[in-house]
Amino acid sequence: MGELREVGMAIESDVLVIGGGLAGATAAIEAARGGASVRLVAHKENTLRNASGLIDVLGYNGGDEPLVEPFEAIADLPDEHPYRKVGVEAVRESLALFDEIAGDLYEGGHTETNALSPTYGGRVKPTGRYPKSAAAGLASRTEDTLLVGFEIVTSFDAPLAAERLDSSVPFDVRGVTIRFPGEFRADARITRLATALDADELRDREQRLGTREALAARVAEYLGDAERVGFPALLGDDEHQAVREALETELGVPVFEVPMGPPSLPGMRLEDRLYEELDAEGVRVESGNPVVGYTADDGRITAVSVDRGRREVPYHAEQFVLATGGLVGKGIDSSREGVSEPVFDCHVPQPEERYEWFHDRVFDDQPYARFGVSVDDGLRPLDSSGEPEFSNLRAAGAVLGGYDMAREKSASGVSLSTGLVAGQRANEDLQ
Repeated sequence: MGELREVGMAIESDVLVIGGGLAGATAAIEAARGGASVRLVAHKENTLRNASGLIDVLGYNGGDEPLVEPFEAIADLPDEHPYRKVGVEAVRESLALFDEIAGDLYEGGHTETNALSPTYGGRVKPTGRYPKSAAAGLASRTEDTLLVGFEIVTSFDAPLAAERLDSSVPFDVRGVTIRFPGEFRADARITRLATALDADELRDREQRLGTREALAARVAEYLGDAERVGFPALLGDDEHQAVREALETELGVPVFEVPMGPPSLPGMRLEDRLYEELDAEGVRVESGNPVVGYTADDGRITAVSVDRGRREVPYHAEQFVLATGGLVGKGIDSSREGVSEPVFDCHVPQPEERYEWFHDRVFDDQPYARFGVSVDDGLRPLDSSGEPEFSNLRAAGAVLGGYDMAREKSASGVSLSTGLVAGQRANEDLQ
């Protein structure tokens, strides 16, 4: 164990993880910490940069009211739910691993209760961990709030978000839309605005103001009695802490970021931190090349074929982890013929009648949201008869079925806990 090898055109390792998102990264880190040589291959950019950056454990369980104690609710989940497969202690252990890796980038590890974080749509979302940059905006704090949007960032309507938020929280919320300092293209991405704040680019040449001070000066005109200020999550990338601190110094009140949709700066920051840890643990990471086939013998996968453009290269391993995502990440495919898992053709339980895939009412509990591979307690995918597809394959994250991540607000927690257990089980089978 512990040595990555390249033999001729073949690639060899102890554990091969397919998928570079939160589940795949967690599985790879856990396996590497156990002494295995680990290689992670990913076809496309992972979904972290499209996610809010919030780490949800379990926000809802069938009702309209958010859960306060998510761990207590796990016992009430159906038997096929991934949390029931790995157990509540694995969920706690995976969050402890996350806290260690994320370090000062995140908060929330001091308690097992959910926090309520405002969203860019003006709602509050129950979450288990949240970026430090969002901490001052939690709804459990009661300071009157000013939300600031920018004309150039059309995805965040601050006055509308403030109106919605104000109707559901015990503090006053106002919203304003202003012009971001400087001249930018109308279609400038938020990453460009974050870069301007990172570098504190000179924007007001007459007064010699950098972007940070110029922004604070514009916000100060609308501050009034507000005791904290929220911005869309674009307050820098590499220098996000310095940007936020500079704005707080100028404005004299706490500043926070409101989690956004793609492209998500908090998601990108988390991605950077995870991949730094993968590198530190000696995991070999390859991206941009899809897995297009596999070979198996006597119920065990012996290798997968990776498309490297002009040739397919076999990647051999003793243990494999499938963490390719769900319907959104294309780890689960759907067509008129049915729903399938495209890498190993693992069985995906589904009603034969297409009309049973969904309910007519959009916001009903939709069956298709739970589509994914079914697994045993060791996270080995099961065939249609309930037997493991392969003895040395485990699945983790959104490729799993049996839960509705969007409705439950459980995506990150499932990815972390199943990724952790998949990495552990793969390592145990190497012994």
